[in-house]
Amino acid sequence: MFGIIYLILCILTGMEAVGCLFPHRIAENGNRIWVILPAAFGTGVLMLTWAVYIISWMFSVCAGAEHPLFYGNLIVMTVATLVLAVLFKKKKKIIFSVAEGMLTRKWILRKEIILFTTVTVFVTWMMFYVFHMKDGILYSGFSVFGDYAPHTAMMRSFSRENNFPTQYPHYGGQDVKYHFMFQFLVGNLEYLGMRIDIGYNLVSIFSLVGFLMILYAISYRMFRSFWAGAAAIVFFFFRSGTAFWQYLWEHFRAGNLAETLRENTSFIGYTTNENWGLWNFNVYLNQRHLAFGLLIVAAAVWIFMEWLEAGCRHSEKGIEWIGKRIFSKEAWVCRNVEAAVLLGVFLGLTAFWNGAALIGGLLILAGMAVFSDGKLDYAICAALAVFFSELQSKIFVSGSVMSPSFYWGFLAGNKSLIGVIGYLAEISGFFFVGLAVTVVFLKRKERAILFGFLLPLAFAFLVSLTPDINVNHKYVMISYAFTAIFWGWFMRESFLMGKTGWKKWAGRSVCAILCLCLTLTGIYDYVIILRDNDSGHRMTVNMNSDLTDWLSENLHKDDLLLTPEYTMNEVTMSGVMLYCGWPYYAWSAGYDTYYRADQAVTVYTTDDQDILRETVEQEKITYILFEDGMSFESQECREDIIRETYPLVYTSEDGRIRIYETR
Repeated sequence: MFGIIYLILCILTGMEAVGCLFPHRIAENGNRIWVILPAAFGTGVLMLTWAVYIISWMFSVCAGAEHPLFYGNLIVMTVATLVLAVLFKKKKKIIFSVAEGMLTRKWILRKEIILFTTVTVFVTWMMFYVFHMKDGILYSGFSVFGDYAPHTAMMRSFSRENNFPTQYPHYGGQDVKYHFMFQFLVGNLEYLGMRIDIGYNLVSIFSLVGFLMILYAISYRMFRSFWAGAAAIVFFFFRSGTAFWQYLWEHFRAGNLAETLRENTSFIGYTTNENWGLWNFNVYLNQRHLAFGLLIVAAAVWIFMEWLEAGCRHSEKGIEWIGKRIFSKEAWVCRNVEAAVLLGVFLGLTAFWNGAALIGGLLILAGMAVFSDGKLDYAICAALAVFFSELQSKIFVSGSVMSPSFYWGFLAGNKSLIGVIGYLAEISGFFFVGLAVTVVFLKRKERAILFGFLLPLAFAFLVSLTPDINVNHKYVMISYAFTAIFWGWFMRESFLMGKTGWKKWAGRSVCAILCLCLTLTGIYDYVIILRDNDSGHRMTVNMNSDLTDWLSENLHKDDLLLTPEYTMNEVTMSGVMLYCGWPYYAWSAGYDTYYRADQAVTVYTTDDQDILRETVEQEKITYILFEDGMSFESQECREDIIRETYPLVYTSEDGRIRIYETR
């Protein structure tokens, strides 16, 4: 109940903020409801959730409160309710003032409602398909549970524990290097009484559907076509690529094509780690916070398109036009400082919701700024976004959150220019490479926007920010999501190429062939998502576990629990801090997992009580969990020395797990 109230307050608060971002009633840009509602959700969630976090942090760290979320929610929800009530009473229609001009193209509204109802039903079904609870058991599909493991642990560290100052549950006792605010939101919703799967899925649905609404709105603003926007959404869900065609040929030659297509449960791909599902819709199922970040970015893009449109309306041609867009005074004078400031703040606040979305968004805006008027507005927005991002990094992270370095070629095996282009074609078919053809038919504004949309892709192939270069796939996916707009337009133009005769059928044939080439690999990927997350391919966790409850009740925020290298189970669901959980999660975030793994091996394998005590004291480990038959880093573990040194404080009902206290 309180979780629903919280989300409603977020949307109503966001409506007031969005009213400041939409000072103009631009009728020709389509039904703005598809921008305003998602933007209201995104901005409202940012403001209220950060407020809850900051106040809760203060009550925990400064006042020593045992349940700081109680005070954070009480104060924020009370103040938000009172402010909205006062504003509504004062202006009578404060919540709805921004609604003026939202529905200016009512003749396509019915089709848009059908489209987004369908999208919402599809996204809702998929979110719950891969992550849901039934009869006290949490089910998480095989293609997603690896990412959900650190996310659910972080959620539970807030809903069941007191994770202030915030630590990373799979590498407890230190700072938090991974963006966590989306998980804090879900954890807070669970604290407010919403079941964890409902909270996680609900905000994920709002985020992804909201992003797609704004993506459609951008498409309509550019091309004035419902069908172009609808096609872009289809291309978003079902990726282009050569993998399926190679797969068909390989197994056709082997004579087992039908059997393989029917029984395969693994993502296909012939490039490095493509079988992880790096390029398909699975990314948005396991990286739920990416969609939220893109929602804020898409809203900023839609608003700054007004600046770009002004720059593209000038009459100069070619080099002269570009020169004046860079060097003339008119190109730099501010157009709307208030909107630029608000957008800079909102973008900056997304840094610890999804850092990749923020970087990708700033790259897109930088590309748009080159051809826009009002460049100082872009500069103000970027400066504020970077400032708030750095501020959060200084607060949450000890040292540098990123280590930028030049890294040419991303995951391409052949690092030559031809090899990299070939790799790009292999992972995306002619989706990116073919955009070079569509440029010929685009107008000035459309080319300028395309330039901005492609900058995250270029960044992915030039820069590395973390120890794991694989994470750059998010920048490719960001460019893919936004440039899908252009293929949606191209499909529509092909379909309408001729009204009669051979041109009509040639255009529709081209449209059909292109649609197959652009979606078939993604459609087969989607089949694999369904298979790899069905009832026989799910990780299960007992959410009514006595072990989970004992850990939550007896371990506190300063305790550090040594366990086997767990991913997601009854222990991680307690929200306590693990000394060394599954190492990939912490390693890819920048932690020194090799050191802790060595220390854990010492604790679990030593035959010397003095070494055991010294290591445990040095690493500030307060509890040691031992599981029957366990090994650590492929080394057999022994319990006898631990049992002789420390008291046993917990034994599971089946006797399989025992916990020793070291204090």
